[in-house]
This record gives sequence, structure tokens and C-alpha cells, in this order.
Amino acid sequence: MKRISHWIDNQPNDGTSQRTGVVFNPATGLQTSEVLLADTADVDTAVASAKTAFESWRHSSLTTRQRLLFAFREIVNERKEEIAKLLTEEHGKTLADALGEVQRGLEVIEFACGIPHLLKGEFSEQVSSGVDTYTIRQPIGVVAGITPFNFPAMVPMWMYPIAIACGNTFVLKPSEKDPSAATIAAEYLAEAGAPAGVFNVVQGDKVAVNRLLEHPDISAVSFVGSTPVAKHIHQTASANGKRVQALGGAKNHMIVLPDADMELAADAAVSAGYGSAGERCMAISVIVTVGDAADRLIPKIRDRMSSLVVGDGMDPSSEMGPLITRDHRDRVAGYVDTGIDEGATIVEDGRSLIVSNREDGFFLGATLFDNVQPDMSIYRDEIFGPVLSIVRLDSYQDAIDLINRNPYGNGTAVFTNDGGAARKFQLEIEVGMVGINVPIPVPLAFHSFGGWKDSIFGDHAIYGPEGIHFYTRPKVVITRWPDPIHRGVDLGFPQHH
Repeated sequence: MKRISHWIDNQPNDGTSQRTGVVFNPATGLQTSEVLLADTADVDTAVASAKTAFESWRHSSLTTRQRLLFAFREIVNERKEEIAKLLTEEHGKTLADALGEVQRGLEVIEFACGIPHLLKGEFSEQVSSGVDTYTIRQPIGVVAGITPFNFPAMVPMWMYPIAIACGNTFVLKPSEKDPSAATIAAEYLAEAGAPAGVFNVVQGDKVAVNRLLEHPDISAVSFVGSTPVAKHIHQTASANGKRVQALGGAKNHMIVLPDADMELAADAAVSAGYGSAGERCMAISVIVTVGDAADRLIPKIRDRMSSLVVGDGMDPSSEMGPLITRDHRDRVAGYVDTGIDEGATIVEDGRSLIVSNREDGFFLGATLFDNVQPDMSIYRDEIFGPVLSIVRLDSYQDAIDLINRNPYGNGTAVFTNDGGAARKFQLEIEVGMVGINVPIPVPLAFHSFGGWKDSIFGDHAIYGPEGIHFYTRPKVVITRWPDPIHRGVDLGFPQHH
């Protein structure tokens, strides 16, 4: 059986721990590999490698780092199908969706290729007589990334290309559920010319996570995952003196106003609700309809759901694949049971779905609830599956207030043809990423990704300009070169003149 190892000093490393985890193909329900689970000694080995590499990498020229990223970009682009197949085999998402994931990761690598421009400092001449001041940004050291199962290639690429471009070295702890994307990226980086220790991968679970959070040689931690874990990451790493960006969970609402293009809104609802089987932190999970919008929208959503093809992600005809594990599939199905018990109207029930020749796969069909109330668990909790809830409200202001009361603030959208209504939404909504007639408002790499409220902990969003700032710290330098005239000793507080 295939064994997935750590990656330290540009080579596979089996470490010292004897613990292993199971990796499944979610479409078949069968184990395909085992993954090593690090102990603290394995984490220490990876961090020591990164610390050693940092001493020389921090002094590498900007053009050296840029050339590495360009070379890495070319390899990833040439072999994106290879990465995508790994994603489908271990995560379950369709091959087309996996290729899209790799493409979005590539965009961040491309952004990082511009590092010589992105790291330019600021210079003020003659701030005082003969005195100049300038600000530079320098790397912070060894940084760690802890990443989720739902985007095993893209989310790490939100982190390490920028961190490495800024002159840091990186230790990645990917999800143990689909770990192969991390090691193949490490192989590609080595092939592109990354020195040993610049990028290390530690496979593992919470043992590895907690060691990274307390390790004295790690300067910063980046995390994407659920809100309870994000809180733990933020509190523990901060208590250990580390800089932290921790992106948490979501409950993304999409408002549909009565004047909206209902065909467009129905397309968006199905695409954003059921893409990747709802296992996206930017998935739409609640549709808030205003006035009579629901009565016109629901038939169009049901029409699209009726032709949705659910199956093995390797099958080109599949539009939605399985969930990541059997336990997660059962947990999502349990939410459907609870939603019915709590009084929501089930419009489409995906629990009975059987995929031919994949009967043991972790499949759940697309599910739609109507008449969902804000006190129901299917409304309150992040389900992270193909379950879409419709909440009916009488007024637009009620819809905005509902979203603003929600503890999460990751992404949101409004569908309308009214410019004034759209402007009111972008102005008043308390959410970090906002779509106007766009259901999943994920910014391109030259902006930054980050929610508000319980969807983020720490002061920095991820990638883009915020990523550059997170992985560097500013240093201000004030210079004066002596002139022939010395002014003597002055014990007064310095005054500029």
C-alpha cells in the first residue's frame, strides 16, 4: 500500500513516529494509502531544517527568489492535471473542479513572482537637515501553515509562495485526509531549485499542530479551517508570541430580491451551494429571499437540481462528487434529519442517493430546505455539505439585519438589478467578501482573502498585499552622513529643523 511520508531537506522522510492515518478514495470508500502522523520529534526535525535554511535564504537576492517562483510556476502549470488527479482521488471533487483549484493556486504563485516590486520600501529625503528616512520590509523567519482538507493544493499555495518569496522558510502541515498534494508540491519546488529546508512538509494530526503552535523557532502561523480550531490556533500561537492569521468557518448568505434575474440567481444558487459537494468555506448555504422571490426562484432551482449528475469525480460526466469521509457524510445526513425534525420543509432530499457501481462511496445528493428559521440548527451551524436552506423574509432591511446578526462574516452576495439596493448592500453588510450578482466573491491574488467576525482571527487576511505584510516586518532606518560642521552635544529632546 502507498505510504505518504514527510518531506524534509528536499527528500522524503519517514521520521520516528510509528503512527499512521488512513487515506480513502471517497468515491469508492476504499483505503488507497496510509499517511505517517508526526510526533513532536518529527516536527522538530522539520523546523530545524527550515531554521538552518533561513540563515542563507533570507540573504538570497530578490531575483533569485523570483526565478525560483517562475520556475515553480512553469512546473505546476505543465503538470496541473497530475495534481488535479491526486485531488480527485483523495478529496473526491470532480476533475474539472480540481483543475480549477490548481488554477486559483497558480494565480497566487504568479502574484508572488512579482516580489521585487511588492517588497519595495518607502524613502523620504531630507526629513531634517541632512537626514533621510526609509522603510524596508524583512522576512520574519520560519513560518508554518496548517491547511484544510477541502482545498489541499490551493490553500497551501495561498501561503508558501508568498512566504518563501519574502525570504522566509516554510513548514506545511496539510490535512491528513488528503495529504499527497502537499508532497508533490514540495517535489516540484525542489525541482524548480528551492534549496533544502526552504519548504518542508510534516504529515500529521493535532500532535503536529500543537507542537508547531508552541515551537520557539516558529515566528508565524497561517491557518484555514473551522472556527473552533481557528480560535484554538489563534489563542495558543499568540500566547507563544507568534504572529497569527487564522481563517475560520462560514455561513454564507445570498439575498435574492424580487427584481433579480431569477435564471441567473438559480444558476448561482445551485453552482455555489452544491459545487464541491458544499465543502467550500465560500459555499452559499443560505438563500434569503425577499417578498415573493422564493416562489419564483425555487422551481428554477429544482429544475436545475433534477439534472445534476452526482458520481465519481474521475467520470467526466460528474458535476458533484462524494464527501470526504464516511463520518462526514453521516454527519451531514444527520443535519438533514434534524432539519426535518425542527420543522423545515424538505424540498429535495439527497439522503437516498445511490451511485451505480460506487455504492460504498461517501455520496449524499443535493438537498434543499424551504421555510428555514434562524433558530434551527441547519441555519445556525456550518454543515459543510450539499445542503441549501431558504429563509423567507418580507423586507430587504430584514435580510441585511439577519446577515449582520450572524456570527460568521466570510462571504455574502446579493442578486438584484437595482443599483441603489446593491450599493446599500456593499455599504451596510458586515461581511468581509461581498458579491453583487456574483455568488462566490473570492478575490484574485492581487487582492486579499479574508472574512470578518468569527470567520477570521488575527489582524491579517491571506495572500495578496496582506500576505506580503503578514510574512514580513517593517524596519525604519534613519540616516545622517556627517558633514564637515559638527554641531556639538545637545541633551535636549531631538527637534527637526
